[in-house]
Amino acid sequence: MEGIKIYNLKDVEKIIKTRDGETKFGERVHFIEDLEELVTIDAKYVLFGVPEDIGVRGNLGKAGTSGAWKCCLNSLLNIQANQYTKPEKMILLGEVDCGEAMKKASNIDPADPNYHLKLGDLISKIDEVVSGIVAKIISAGKIPIIIGGGHNNAFGNIKGASEALKKPLNVLNIDAHTDLRRTDYRHSGNGFSCARKENFLGKYRIFGLHQNYTPEYIFNEMNQSANDGYRLFEHLILMPSEKIVKSFREEMEFVSHDNFGLELDCDAIKGFPSSAQTPSGFAINMIRNFIRIASEEEHIKYLHICEAAPTEETENKIGKALSYFITDFIR
Repeated sequence: MEGIKIYNLKDVEKIIKTRDGETKFGERVHFIEDLEELVTIDAKYVLFGVPEDIGVRGNLGKAGTSGAWKCCLNSLLNIQANQYTKPEKMILLGEVDCGEAMKKASNIDPADPNYHLKLGDLISKIDEVVSGIVAKIISAGKIPIIIGGGHNNAFGNIKGASEALKKPLNVLNIDAHTDLRRTDYRHSGNGFSCARKENFLGKYRIFGLHQNYTPEYIFNEMNQSANDGYRLFEHLILMPSEKIVKSFREEMEFVSHDNFGLELDCDAIKGFPSSAQTPSGFAINMIRNFIRIASEEEHIKYLHICEAAPTEETENKIGKALSYFITDFIR
């Protein structure tokens, strides 16, 4: 399939820091040579990355999300392989080849009157690759774990899952934002509205929405919709932890009676280095709890973690956090 770099052990073995008497996660994950091989390996989860930040730039966010995939690999492949981490349950697929698109995006002058439209065209091409990969993985009876990149990639995830399942997909999104902005061009703020427009998205719930960053027209649209709903972060923080978890389970119940995807935007995490970092958000341990709860659901079809934006000072923190999220999910 064009547009994807499929990894083998040689591609990542230089990342893995081996130690006598120990086995690292990266030494026990599975690899394939072609997407058609997915059905031949007895592993439930398929991990791949989308190293881009074009959608974030198009939405006036902080660039840098393209580096999250590398941070994730550097940490994940070096955790211990043991009875709890279960690397044998994972296929490390590879990454969407975003290099040429990133180069083109960097060469577009922000003063160009068609700047955002040109970025949108590049994002749409990435959408097609992401949706094709997700469709292949789900059609093979496995669960993709996608590491972004911007939240624009939610569109490809939802489209791919919907096409594989031949019906709209429900989504629960842990996020400070709705990403239901207008669909005049593609960017990281309209992945869900584009999916809704093309009838790929079924029921959609946002958990932890921030009232300060949601336009009134989006509140009006959601309040009038039978399929969309949200829990404001400002309401959740008034609750004790056990009631927050109870609220999350209620939102999960709304989408999980049928096939659904779980989206995690790192903008929802307090103090987390992301494209729209916030001083007010969920603690990492609470996010881990949410992921574990969702992973137990029979109808979950994918996990997408996006918008982490590492710097040299924060790449270790981001890598470790993403590794915790992934291993919580596959347990």
